[in-house]
Formats: sequence, C-alpha cells, structure tokens
Amino acid sequence: MHERRTCTILSPTAILGYGFPESSFERALACDPDVIAVDGGSTDPGPYYLGAGKPFTNRNGVKRDLSYMIEAGLSRRIPVIIGTAGGSGAKVHVDWCLEIIREIVQEQKLGACKIGVIYADIPGSIVAQRLADGGITPLAGVPELTQEYLAQTTNIVAQMGHEPMIDALDRGCDIILAGRAYDPACFAAVPIRMGFDPGLCLHAGKILECAAIAATPGSGSDCVIGIIDEDHFTLKTVSDERRFTEESTCAHTLYEKSDPYHLPGPGGMLNLEHTEFREIADGVEVYGSVFEPSEHYTIKLEGARLTGYRTISIAATRDPIMIGQLDEIIEQVQQRVAKLVPQLFADSQICVHQYGRNGVMGPMEPNPVYEGHESVLLIDVLGRRQEDADSVCSLMRSTLLHYGYRGRIATAGNLAFPFSPSDISTGEVYEFSLYHILQQKPDDTFFPVKEVLL
Repeated sequence: MHERRTCTILSPTAILGYGFPESSFERALACDPDVIAVDGGSTDPGPYYLGAGKPFTNRNGVKRDLSYMIEAGLSRRIPVIIGTAGGSGAKVHVDWCLEIIREIVQEQKLGACKIGVIYADIPGSIVAQRLADGGITPLAGVPELTQEYLAQTTNIVAQMGHEPMIDALDRGCDIILAGRAYDPACFAAVPIRMGFDPGLCLHAGKILECAAIAATPGSGSDCVIGIIDEDHFTLKTVSDERRFTEESTCAHTLYEKSDPYHLPGPGGMLNLEHTEFREIADGVEVYGSVFEPSEHYTIKLEGARLTGYRTISIAATRDPIMIGQLDEIIEQVQQRVAKLVPQLFADSQICVHQYGRNGVMGPMEPNPVYEGHESVLLIDVLGRRQEDADSVCSLMRSTLLHYGYRGRIATAGNLAFPFSPSDISTGEVYEFSLYHILQQKPDDTFFPVKEVLL
C-alpha cells in the first residue's frame, strides 16, 4: 500500500530575535518537523542596516531564539535553516550571526556540528561590468542604476533562492546560515529537495516566513507548522490563542505583493491564479499554487549608499491658536532659518512632521483637516555632515519655540519637549541605491557554500 508522504516545517517566529513562547515551540516539536526554518531579516526597516552593516535585531533576542532552535535541531537531527542572517544578509551580518551560533554550541556543549555558511555578497566590480553590458534592470518605480551610485554603495547583496540551501543539505550540514535570501527559500528548500511541488513549497514558505502573523489573532512572536503534501499544503498553529482561517491565510498571501496572483522570485514566478483555500478543523489547506520557471534565471540586487546625517527634535503643542496655523508658522520659521544660515539651509533637507494631522501620510493624507487638541511636531533635518544637521535642527527648534505667530498670547515658549537634550543626533542616513534585477549567467557562482565545523 502506498504510504502517504509529507514534509513538516516548523516556523518559530516571524523574524529571528522576535521571540516565541517555549510552550509553543515544544508543541511544534511534538509534530516531528523535518526542518526548523526561520527568516532572519527584511528590507522593511529601511536601507540603514544594510548600508551601515549593522543588525536590526537585538543580539540577546537572536541568541535566545537560536538557543532553542539549535539545541532541538542537533539533538533531534533536524536541519536548522536561517535566511537573511543578521537582518540584511551581508557578510558582516552573517558573521555576526555565526559568532552567536558558535557561542551557543560551545556554551551548551552541544557537540560537533557542521554549518553551511552561504554568503550573498556580490562584488561591486561584477555589478559594474554587468551594468556596462546592460545586464541590470530596475524594478518598477526604481531609477536606472548609475556607475556613480554604484561606486557609493557600501554592501551589495543578492537574494538567493533555495538552490544553495539544497547544496548545503546535500553536504550534510546540520545548520545552514544564509545571507540575503528570497523569504520563502529557507522554508521551501527541504520539501523541494524531497521532491514536493515547488509551487506548493514556495507558497507555503511565503506564509511561514511570517509565522503566526498570518494567523488570527496575528502574532510575530509565536510558532506555526506547515505540512507539505502531494497536492496541497496545510497550515496549523500550535497555540490555543490563535488559528489559521481562510481569511487570514488569503490576506497574508496578498502581503507585500503588487499583483495578487503573481509573485516573482529567483528563477521564476509563483502563480496563484487557481489557488484554493479550504478551512479545516485545525487549520487551512491550500491547493493549486504553481511555480513557473522563467526563461532566464534572475536575482534581485540590494545595496545602500550614504546620503548624509540626521538630527531630530521632538516637540508638542496644545495651543489651538498655533495649531490652527501650523503650516504657515512652519513655512515662516524655515524662511527665517534660511536667512540665518543660507548655505547650510540650502544644503539640508528639512521636514516638520505634524503628528495628529498628517504626520503618517504627509501630503497623501486624504483627511488633512485637524480635529485634535494637541499635535506632536518632529523636526527632521538631513545634512551633509552631522554638525550641519545639528546646526540647522537647533535653529529650527529654537526659532519655532519662540516664534511670534499671529494671535499668540503667551511669551514664554510655544512648545513642550518630552526629552532633554531636545535635539538628537541620529547619525548616518542611507538610501537604497540598488533595488535592481540581475540576470545570472550559466557560469556564475554567486552563492558558494562554505562548510564550518564546530
């Protein structure tokens, strides 16, 4: 009799370092998973972390999560796969995470293990050559890449697919630590290697990469299980507090997508035109997801360049007279500062965000009419140097504090400051200079596996 074959994937948390209840993790382990996989990062926090080479997740949080995952993986002979290590997935982030793994294995005396380290960094010289050859194209809404911007870019990474992770599995690696990766890749690698349909595996990975965020009520700090079957996959929670529903699963399938039916990735497209969601007693079953390979294997490049330095000041007002004419007051204050330091002003970018009115959406706010009794003002200055940003922010803050606007009665000061010092130098500012597609050549070896023995 033909035995039913499945692959069970444990996704412990939405991003490595966000945490998960120990009870949920134990219940997930009781499901006998074939792999423990976790997404370690994202571009969501912006370009700073890639450009500066710093993690956006807390080291103690990452070490706490990995301690559970690695102990369980090594003791039960379950591969542990980490994608986009350190938050942005450049070499500096991967090495940071590797050191944490080394500490855990040594401190917990977990014995010998093999780590497959897969760097995602692409040399700038290669990108420059491909740019000159016309082999790089921008994503929608992104300007063409220039050699000038490329030269200013610090770290360049490419989103790897599941193939390098399968290579590491074939080498017998117990832990796979990958740099920047396509979000579903670390979840799809084991079931694809086992022979399951790539469309089902990648769609399941698309949802599992955010763990219980896709359940209801959603949580970025709880475990979930995905089970790949021959013609569908099943999503289940392991906490009594939440469950997968048709609505929550459909909603998360639309997450971070410009097209509801198609999701491009390394080497092809996930087609969801005929996908069906069926709610069952303990979860949701998903059918019909298809992976369509592209004619040419393409990967997404990411890189960031330094654009300046930021200083901010947070203030608030409860004066209805001031609130009623904030736009006019801010414009007049900027004009006054421009006269005081014309060159610094011209070289700076200045924005005063009005929280309580349109601070979130700015000029796109559909309801700009102010209806509240107080407003928070965030003075945001970007300068060429930190001292330039400090100077302009200081003048913006002090001028606004004592500005004599029409109808003002009090003469002490217009603003309340929650912090002292009131001005905060936040340092380097980066922007994405690379958000482009590169077409791989047959002889490219961008994601080699480096075996590390502990």
